[in-house]
Amino acid sequence: MAAEFGASRLLGNVFGTSNPVWAVIIGLILVYLTAGYFLGGRWADRSPQLKTMYAILAWGAFTLGIVPYIANPVLRAAANAFDALQIGILAGAFAGVLVLFTVPVTLFGMISPFAIRLSMNDAGRAGNISGTIYGISTIGSFIGTFLPTLVLIPTIGTTRTFLVFSLALLFVALAGLGASGGRRAVLPYFLMVVVLALLAFLAGRGAIKKSNGQIFETESAYNYIQVIELSGTRYLRLNEGQGIHSEYNPQTLEYGGPWQQFLVGPFFYTKRQPGDVNRIAIVGLAAGTTARQAAAVFPNVVIDGFEIDPKIVDVGQRYFDMNMPNLNVIVQDGRWGLENSPEKYDLICLDAYRPPYIPPHLTTQEFFRIAAEHLVPKGVVVINVGRAPGDRRLIDGLASTLGTIFPSIFVMDIPNTYNSMIYATLQDTQSINLEQNLFYLSTRTDVNALLINSMKITLDNLQLAPQHTVVFTDDRSPIEWITNSMILNFFLQGEMETTQ
Repeated sequence: MAAEFGASRLLGNVFGTSNPVWAVIIGLILVYLTAGYFLGGRWADRSPQLKTMYAILAWGAFTLGIVPYIANPVLRAAANAFDALQIGILAGAFAGVLVLFTVPVTLFGMISPFAIRLSMNDAGRAGNISGTIYGISTIGSFIGTFLPTLVLIPTIGTTRTFLVFSLALLFVALAGLGASGGRRAVLPYFLMVVVLALLAFLAGRGAIKKSNGQIFETESAYNYIQVIELSGTRYLRLNEGQGIHSEYNPQTLEYGGPWQQFLVGPFFYTKRQPGDVNRIAIVGLAAGTTARQAAAVFPNVVIDGFEIDPKIVDVGQRYFDMNMPNLNVIVQDGRWGLENSPEKYDLICLDAYRPPYIPPHLTTQEFFRIAAEHLVPKGVVVINVGRAPGDRRLIDGLASTLGTIFPSIFVMDIPNTYNSMIYATLQDTQSINLEQNLFYLSTRTDVNALLINSMKITLDNLQLAPQHTVVFTDDRSPIEWITNSMILNFFLQGEMETTQ
């Protein structure tokens, strides 16, 4: 299990954490284990010796420990390819890294048949023996699931996590070899410890990626986090880096993209002014781009920012000046945090993408009902949602779901991106209201130009009413199926291929 979660992090840093990536990892790990079970059973019958089993365990531990060091140059090449979206290189790197796990996981799969065979000295106790071995194995899986995910990867990184588990298994193997074969049996395998120690010392932790302009990177329990600075602007990228989650430049607040388009939501109501917006919620705070813009545009606003990853919050405060006095940072899952909030909001911003997915539990009729209950009478929910060329299924599904609760839905496409914004108002409204508000606010000198520009962009890019399609519920929300289909079509059409 530790190898599986380690593999997901190694690959997730470059290829993302989409369902297809997880499916490939889990599927191939199971194939490798299956091969190990078959091979281990035959080998155990031919050589039913403790020394043989511990030697297999030692080699499995050693090959696991060297995986991240061998994978590192491949992953760096893949990371550079991903920046340029060179799909052929990516596919080769993805396959290459997964092949690296063939040997250690297959060897680990051989241990269970050996343990059962060596313990089977009384056929009358076969059930008890096999049950004990599988019980111990399951406890190990429990440790291998939670220890790397919750403790080791966030604190010491993926490479050293591999090393910790490798050395732990290797010392178990050495102890077993010493007990079953004596000191001479241990000495050759002790060289494995020396090699791993040298690799750790000489290679060090090193950078996970070396992207152009990179000034910081780290890993958390949820994400690989990267900060890039280019021409004075800082960018927050997560995991494979295909989405920019936050931007910061001390000289400007206008970056284009979805962040500033959230601010337009309240102005679909008639006769609205910036001072009327008193409290907003941001689900998916990231490093605070929308919060910083909102603090500049709305003079009286208090902002509740929900962000599930505390390390992203730390990065936001350190590198993106996310230190506004009117921002309350709430480190919680957005749905849980919003549902338990005692506040009512003029604007709820949903920007919780984990590319390429919106979390399904933030897309359902039940969630939007929670959001509606936390709005003031003239409140609005705004969602940042992705699309593909000619494929608006995700937009249509979210709009259809929102339409079961909110009487008015508006959609605008952000220019030069594959992002759209969906505005859902708690009362019946019309787009003419936005136009009239823009006309009035444009005559005032005390209104931030960022708001005026954002309102113009929204008006210029409003779309026709979305088609009515499936309504997403907690019981049935095929977000991932729709997104996977969009991605597959995108690749097959060659849209991802770019040239330098």
